Amino acid sequence: MAITSKICGITTAETAQVVAESGASHIGFMFYPPSKRYLPLVDAPALSAAVPGTLKRVGVFVDADDKLLEQAIAAMKLDVLQLHGTETPERVRDVKAMFGKEVMKAVPVATRTDIAATQAYAPVADRVLFDAKVPGDLPGGTGQQFDWRLLDALPAGMPWGLCGGLSPENVATAIRETGCDFVDVSSGVEDAPGVKSPARIAAFMAAVRTMQA
Repeated sequence: MAITSKICGITTAETAQVVAESGASHIGFMFYPPSKRYLPLVDAPALSAAVPGTLKRVGVFVDADDKLLEQAIAAMKLDVLQLHGTETPERVRDVKAMFGKEVMKAVPVATRTDIAATQAYAPVADRVLFDAKVPGDLPGGTGQQFDWRLLDALPAGMPWGLCGGLSPENVATAIRETGCDFVDVSSGVEDAPGVKSPARIAAFMAAVRTMQA
């Protein structure tokens, strides 16, 4: 099984180079001000110029309006839009149609009902990402994990990926137990909130490679 990986919450050119050298396929940038990994639009063009061309660039947004999406796409030369808020299936459909980009929709999970509700996104999102449902305002990057056994109830045929609480220590187990082919990590490869660890990024990707077919 081919497994692709996204390292998210990148804010420096040095870390972007580490991500490329690690073998990850996707690199993520957070356009949500409350996040400790927030990338201001004014800083995006300089960082964009330093991102290796081997990486797919993913912008992460939380209930963003069209203007922010348009500005971030231009500033960061984004390939993928990841919607991590309360966006409805209709909003996901409209964003995809408007910008012509691949769209991933992150969904918080705590129960089987949450899994069942994701079926509405299957026709409109290129991939659904499952994250842990946590209290508070932050939609992701909390390092918390949900019960992966809930994924047994996934609708058949829907492209999906796993995020939420992944780390070098558990990502191989996550892939083995869930069968996911796309993993997304942020806080699990940090030394402190918002501070990426080159060693942990390398360890995460090494663990992913052990699960490649």
